[in-house]
Amino acid sequence: MTQSARSVAGLPWIAATAFFMQALDATILNTAIPAIAKSLDHSPLAMQSAIISYTLTVAMLIPISGWLADRFGTRKVFITSVSLFALGSLLCALSNSLIMLVSARVIQGVGGAMMMPVARLALLRAYPRSELLPVLNFVSIPGLVGPVVGPLLGGWLVTYATWHWIFLINIPIGLIGIFYAYHYMPNFTAPIRKFDIIGFLLFGLSLVMLLSGLTLFSEHIISTEFSILIFIVGIVLMLLYVGHARKYVHPLFHLSIFKIRTFSIGILGSIVSRLGTGCVPFLMPLMLQVGFGYSALIAGCMMAPTALGSLLVKSVVTQILGKLGYRKTLIGVTILIGIMIAQFSLQQANEALWILLVPLFLLGMVMSTQFTAMNTITLGDLTDKTASSGNSLMAVTQQLSISFGVAVSATVLHAYETFSSGGTMINSFHYTFITMGIITLLSSLVFVMLKPEDGDNLIAKKHAK
Repeated sequence: MTQSARSVAGLPWIAATAFFMQALDATILNTAIPAIAKSLDHSPLAMQSAIISYTLTVAMLIPISGWLADRFGTRKVFITSVSLFALGSLLCALSNSLIMLVSARVIQGVGGAMMMPVARLALLRAYPRSELLPVLNFVSIPGLVGPVVGPLLGGWLVTYATWHWIFLINIPIGLIGIFYAYHYMPNFTAPIRKFDIIGFLLFGLSLVMLLSGLTLFSEHIISTEFSILIFIVGIVLMLLYVGHARKYVHPLFHLSIFKIRTFSIGILGSIVSRLGTGCVPFLMPLMLQVGFGYSALIAGCMMAPTALGSLLVKSVVTQILGKLGYRKTLIGVTILIGIMIAQFSLQQANEALWILLVPLFLLGMVMSTQFTAMNTITLGDLTDKTASSGNSLMAVTQQLSISFGVAVSATVLHAYETFSSGGTMINSFHYTFITMGIITLLSSLVFVMLKPEDGDNLIAKKHAK
């Protein structure tokens, strides 16, 4: 088969398969946490390491995925990444302890970090720019469907089968992806650029220490003092990376990119505001199951409205931005998100669940609007020279925000559980939602730094199209 035939015949389907696997895995685990915790004889409130270990590994390895594809070829790296993802999924299903599960999730993360970036890179090199938009739109559909299917499928599998199947389901999907990649994916390579190994190690270890410190503190595995020490080491390593990046000719991320004001505001806003949005998929299924006593299937069904709201609002985000502008939109929706997260504290165990459906649906709509606006304003003023580094750093930030959202909310939940005298478990969840809502409200101040005209060029471009 010729390279041309390979690039056209099945490449969009291959990328779509990878995107679906990632999107499904990102949401299917949350509803199964209590069942996994019971099986592993662990507290469901101290299982966040199973989620964080994956997202942290993905965040760490995204910067190296493009270099590996250039060096070894897109087909070889993609097949390797899907194989590792499938292997990690199998090991997750075979896990009989939290440590083994976390280790298996790291292996999954190694594969997950390379799957979608490499598939997207192959598309960019296989298709002319004039044909790229419909192809990317096709590939994005499974990524939007995954968050709808994930919680429902996870709840159904836990209720009618066992939690092991939420991981085993990845294996046949992975095998299909490997088969099609072998037959249809081109093995594009490119001239090798020098990779910043020292920067990669400093940056990666910093992230590990920061998130490990938070996770160990909330799970109470080691002493509080040692957890804080690990967190401080993470800060020191990040400062060392900053010093290294200032002097190195080709750093992992050029610090000069932060001189672009809209990029800096977008990255900072993404990190801070997603602490709140990242906590909801983790806390809500836990509160419904552990606090209110509902089944995993019910908890999974309750997360579907958020994903549906996110899907439906996609078509009108451009009109919203055109009417209000980026500054007003981001400030407004972030305030709304904070209020809506805090109001989840009003839900009681004896109240009808349907009362939650509307706020969860509306939350999905405002979250999707916020994500789209943040992503476009972050990348909007990048030049051809800074686009690659900026896009990579934004992808890392998105993964980190999920990890930090889970870690911070778990830490807050643990603190309320530990220090509230005479309080119930439900009260601890309620106080955590209020706290995370307040943090999100305060994050809207980041977007106040935007100018009213910021993003006008992006809106003009969209209308021109």
